Amino acid sequence: MTTIDLNSDLGESLGAWTMGDDAAMLGIVSSANVACGFHAGDAAGILHTLQAAKERGVVVGAHVSYPDLKGFGRRNIDVASTDLMADVIYQIGALQGLAAVAGTEVRYVKPHGALYNTIAQDARQAKDVITAIRAVNPELALVALAGSPLVQWARDAGLRVVSEAFADRAYTPQGALVSRREKGAVLHDPEVIAQRMVRLVRDGVVEAIDGSTVRIEADSICVHGDSPDAVGIARQLRERLEAEGIAIASFMAAAKG
Repeated sequence: MTTIDLNSDLGESLGAWTMGDDAAMLGIVSSANVACGFHAGDAAGILHTLQAAKERGVVVGAHVSYPDLKGFGRRNIDVASTDLMADVIYQIGALQGLAAVAGTEVRYVKPHGALYNTIAQDARQAKDVITAIRAVNPELALVALAGSPLVQWARDAGLRVVSEAFADRAYTPQGALVSRREKGAVLHDPEVIAQRMVRLVRDGVVEAIDGSTVRIEADSICVHGDSPDAVGIARQLRERLEAEGIAIASFMAAAKG
């Protein structure tokens, strides 16, 4: 049976400010990218999300970011290598501590927002993040944009790489994500999203924003937890995939033995 992972960005509520519906999403996805406090999330809320992930059998990853609470981690920052490496190590370590208390463990790392997009192409910052992950635990997997140079850079450094596609984002003809500043960058129709992702899993292609076809080989599909009707989109996506005979399971399942 064909298998695909579904992941979502969770643990992003901060104080009195609520982001997304973690409880509902954890009943749908197989992997949870949990905020580490640099772009979103507070300690108590992160711990609660980790505990819920443990209860639902959802695999946990560290959603590391630039230190950018005001910008939700979506602003580009030219961070010095020593600072970037330390920041990533710090975030993974903090989440590992909370995860241990919750009875689970951090199995992978997925950079967030601007950091994710930058290291997909920027060799220097990519090396810094790879070095930081390996320093903490070389067994941690790295989730990276499918088709980006980062995939090979990380593999060459000895990391397990999980190539990722985005259910609710438009793609350029080159296979990159359309900038959120551009019209049509974020998709909202659950039916369209579901159809696109079935085609991705079955045929390895998606329709680009200009109508052309772009090849994308992905091990995981991300549904953003902060999108409007994120839960409805994720639920319909999972239902459609399963109806097509596609099983939902974490990309870390094989690594467990």
